[in-house]
Amino acid sequence: MRVLLVEDDEDLSGRIAAVLRSENFVVDISRNGEDALHAGLTELFDVAILDLGLPKIDGVSVLKGWREGDRNLPVLVLTARDGWPDKVSSFKAGADDFLAKPFKVEELVLRLRALVRRASGHAASRLVCGALVFDAQLGTFELDGLPLKLTALEWRVLSCLMLRKEMIVDRRELTERVYDGDAEVDSNSIEVIIARLRKKLGADRIETVRGRGYMLTAAVAP
Repeated sequence: MRVLLVEDDEDLSGRIAAVLRSENFVVDISRNGEDALHAGLTELFDVAILDLGLPKIDGVSVLKGWREGDRNLPVLVLTARDGWPDKVSSFKAGADDFLAKPFKVEELVLRLRALVRRASGHAASRLVCGALVFDAQLGTFELDGLPLKLTALEWRVLSCLMLRKEMIVDRRELTERVYDGDAEVDSNSIEVIIARLRKKLGADRIETVRGRGYMLTAAVAP
């Protein structure tokens, strides 16, 4: 789950990013509206956290720019402004959720997971694909009723595949959602992670669709 965090307070953005990364989110940070507008229009994100009081371009204008540019990522507005007019302007611009400062980071994490889940077309928090179960709200996996231990990168790949189960996920899309924007990524890194997941899940659960990407499937060969 790749997050665009738009917050001009360096200390706050650092603390939020640290918590999100500990929860297996990939986090890109923009500290002004101009950079945020460009990032949201040109890069792939699962969700955005958007402050309203930003330098250069205000948050509502950034949000309007994303929507006018046909960017439909879910957006949680995070701001010290708790007045009704700010909420109205945010929702009219296309916001999906609103959280006023001060806030509990745990609540922020739960809201983000719910936004990503619903944007992927899942109303329930528990996603099932054969013997594999993903609690999208808690961020936990089970296989055959037992907890599944995963590294951070394995969790990111598997959660992306699980949210799009029985659908082909492009390799480039996986790479963008698994690694931070400034990370150095080997050309075969996704293949290595997929290979490790197949050892833990069974080789048949993740199909390779040649020239297109990967697909998580409930159909397992006997």
